[in-house]
Amino acid sequence: MNKGNHTAVTEFFLVGLSHYPGLLLALYVLCLVMYLVILLGNSILIIISILDPHLHTPMYFFLGNLSFLDICYTSSSIPQMLINVMSERKTISFIGCALQMVISLGLGCTECILLAVMAYDRYVAICNPLRYTIIMNKGLCTQMAVWTWMTGFLVSLVQNVLALIKPFCGNSIDHLTCEILALLKLLCGDISLNVFIMTVASIVILITPLLLIFFSYIFIISTILRINSSEGRKKAFSTCSAHLTVVILFYGSALFMYMKPKSKDTKTSDELIGMSYGVITPMLNPIIYSLRNKEVKNAVEKFLIRNLHFKRI
Repeated sequence: MNKGNHTAVTEFFLVGLSHYPGLLLALYVLCLVMYLVILLGNSILIIISILDPHLHTPMYFFLGNLSFLDICYTSSSIPQMLINVMSERKTISFIGCALQMVISLGLGCTECILLAVMAYDRYVAICNPLRYTIIMNKGLCTQMAVWTWMTGFLVSLVQNVLALIKPFCGNSIDHLTCEILALLKLLCGDISLNVFIMTVASIVILITPLLLIFFSYIFIISTILRINSSEGRKKAFSTCSAHLTVVILFYGSALFMYMKPKSKDTKTSDELIGMSYGVITPMLNPIIYSLRNKEVKNAVEKFLIRNLHFKRI
């Protein structure tokens, strides 16, 4: 488009799934229920990881970070989406859209790195158990968590600033929320720099942590297979199975969203995959960790029994 078609944008129209008005009510109910489950499940995980002394370990420190991240991630977009789904005028201000993109992309990038950090924690615990508490000390865990959050938001800030300073040729975002891939389709002129930065960021934030996770699990599995007792192998693998399940769910949808060939029009399948990436995975995380981790399961049961007992009194 030429410069004469530039538009001064003060707000955006979110027109995702506008061709399927019959789905909107079902979408509202489904997202509301899932959002409440996310808040409840992840809040319980955070509370028990703080209250239960048995869970004051690096693994549960990072799990608490993951739960807090999931609450923040969904809260950055789902409430606004629920309002827009049931509104006739589905709009969001320019500032609101910018904040939503920076926060949601920053949290998504942070989760990619955090899952790699959690894989490293499992690697040290299983492959070097005698030195685990020395290596994964409180100071190192805190530094790893801080750098994870800072790196995620720095990558997000760079990508979003480069997109938002460019002129727009429209203000209708074909998505349910403000999302950088959908926003790029509204930019006028050459966006090759934006595409290049996004490709580099995808490699650094998606592929590099995934490779670290992959190699960590190669060493973890080889170590587990060398354990003589079947009970020992089962116990060692049970500490990793929840994390591995979360990695598959998260990276499966994330790689589809950010590494597949880009098309001009947003497909319905893209929006639904985006939903799973943004809502379903955070909802399943506490469920997966509760079902697949005996320590978490026992702590949750104690927490629920204690609170139910107090209510009866």
